[in-house]
Amino acid sequence: MANYDLETELRISGKEIIAGIDEVGRGPWAGPVTACAVILDPNNIPDGLNDSKVLTAKRREQLFDLIMDSAQVSCVHVEVAEIDLINILQATFRAMERAVSHLPIPNHILVDGNKLPPNLPSPATAVVKGDAKSVSIAAASIIAKVTRDRLMSDLSEAFPGYGWEKNAGYGTKMHQLGLLNHGVTPHHRRSFKPIHNILYSASSSK
Repeated sequence: MANYDLETELRISGKEIIAGIDEVGRGPWAGPVTACAVILDPNNIPDGLNDSKVLTAKRREQLFDLIMDSAQVSCVHVEVAEIDLINILQATFRAMERAVSHLPIPNHILVDGNKLPPNLPSPATAVVKGDAKSVSIAAASIIAKVTRDRLMSDLSEAFPGYGWEKNAGYGTKMHQLGLLNHGVTPHHRRSFKPIHNILYSASSSK
């Protein structure tokens, strides 16, 4: 279970405003990459914050509402066109940078992972598996996942047959079958090898 230990150490050192950042959607074949930044109220931290991936969908939805009611939150999508232009890692960094830019400037930022975006406004620490260690990062992971899952579910209504409401754009068998039956949509990442190969194959067969 994530805890407040990292935040406590920072606050003891005089860093009062601490933001946690996490992203979701680096691996899918379709849809944006989404990053969220959260500044928790140390006096009003929802119980049960943890890595969004280990929580049930129902619990994520419950915590989403509690976080939105008690914390300062910013969530940003970087769309497919930008992902294809600059690559998924750089797009992820941009999403993180843009997310934190919409919040008050923190004294310190905790970022999930082992790399830091290059243009953060404050000193930062990369925390491997941070969404299972820091409640600030865990909160960001929950907001990011729920927000992106909702978006992909909405997109699935406009583009049925790919299973995005269930697979969130990841390359599941249903998604592969959808590509076989319906082809590539504007929301597919053309720079990703499976999608690139489909387009190249279609081009070569003409």
